[in-house]
Amino acid sequence: MMQKTVVIDVVGLSESIISEHTPYLKSYIEKNHLSKIKPVLPAVTTTSQSCYVTGKYPTDHGIVGNGWYDRTDAEVKFWKQSNHLVGSPKIWDEAKKKDPSFTCAKMFWWYNMYSSADYSVTPRPQYHADGVKAPDCYSNPPELRDELQEALGTFPLFNFWGPNANIKSTQWIADASIWVDKKYKPTLNLIYLPHLDYCLQKFGVDFTKISKELLEIDRVLQQLIEHFESTNTQIILLSEYGINNVSEPIHINRILRNHDCLAIREEQGLELLDAGASKAFAVSDHQIAHIYVKNSADKKEVKKILEAIPGVTKVLDSKEIESHHLNHERTGDFVLIADTDKWFTYYYWLNDAKAPDFARCVEIFKKPGYDPVEMFMDPKNPFIKLRAGYKLARKLTGLRYLMDVIPLDATLVKGSHGSPFCDKQFYPVFISKQTTKLEIEPTDVYKLILNSIF
Repeated sequence: MMQKTVVIDVVGLSESIISEHTPYLKSYIEKNHLSKIKPVLPAVTTTSQSCYVTGKYPTDHGIVGNGWYDRTDAEVKFWKQSNHLVGSPKIWDEAKKKDPSFTCAKMFWWYNMYSSADYSVTPRPQYHADGVKAPDCYSNPPELRDELQEALGTFPLFNFWGPNANIKSTQWIADASIWVDKKYKPTLNLIYLPHLDYCLQKFGVDFTKISKELLEIDRVLQQLIEHFESTNTQIILLSEYGINNVSEPIHINRILRNHDCLAIREEQGLELLDAGASKAFAVSDHQIAHIYVKNSADKKEVKKILEAIPGVTKVLDSKEIESHHLNHERTGDFVLIADTDKWFTYYYWLNDAKAPDFARCVEIFKKPGYDPVEMFMDPKNPFIKLRAGYKLARKLTGLRYLMDVIPLDATLVKGSHGSPFCDKQFYPVFISKQTTKLEIEPTDVYKLILNSIF
């Protein structure tokens, strides 16, 4: 006999923000059991989720970050969506072996395209030939997308990421998850709620600035928990990481460039990183960075450069990478971990006038690294909202436009994650009725979900 189970992934949730600003959640935790999850390296979305659904570390499942350098294509690739990239068996496959009547819904968990889950929905914009990016999502079965958008409206893509990111996208996901649960009644429902990722990276743990967002996610959680309690569903709340305050960005690629390690191409007066031709370069992902070195003979020299960078707490070589369960063909030759109050940018230009056009846009696929500054509009430009409105008007009239409203000031970012060496108040959490150890490994989540179902 299987027990219906829901796993609600509350991004950025840690003990540091459970407070009077989350009254429902605080009360709910008091009736259940909370464990801390030891952060995986790197403690980022795709790696953590892959550990949870496979019970394996990156060494086995291969998700070494939100992005990495593809040595064959000589391209940096971020935020890919194919489930085939995750190289270990998934929890829904194991559950179906135990009971063929088992079904699973994946509501916005990552690597959601072409998975063997029974029902799935994930962000997927339409890219038109004229360059327009239109909000949309992808689903399996395909008709599910149309049914959801007919019932709930178009998925609010521009509220999912970027300067306009807000509760609307998380609310849509919650409503869609309840809709899917009512129609299909999956045995396991995996739900992703990104809302806290925005305010915590923008402002850090500052209750004077994030109390509104905390109350918003609290209300969404109440809606979901009350629905699933009414259907006799076992409820698991968890997170992938906590977000701690940061005060300084580190521009790894600029440092490597100053040591003649980067190859730069100039096109129409703007600079592009030529990863395939570079002696060494960084793929930055929050508080970790993969360093790829073209020729083995240069590794000793590059390591010496990296070890001299202020704000880098560790430079992992092959042996240390292996000890952190991160050895895989996608992993860099070195992995950097920032001090907990620092984070790594992807910036490689030395003059903002030479920055590529995509640097000032929300462009998660073109940037050779993660860019949290995409959540801001340029605060130094008093006319930036008028500029954005003009660009939007061009879009609505069918004219070409470039929504270049993102600043190039990385000091705006006040919260980050990725390092496993953060204070324990920023550890991700696991909340359920199950009695578990006070601290669990990230791979234990897999077993605990299966224990809930069977």
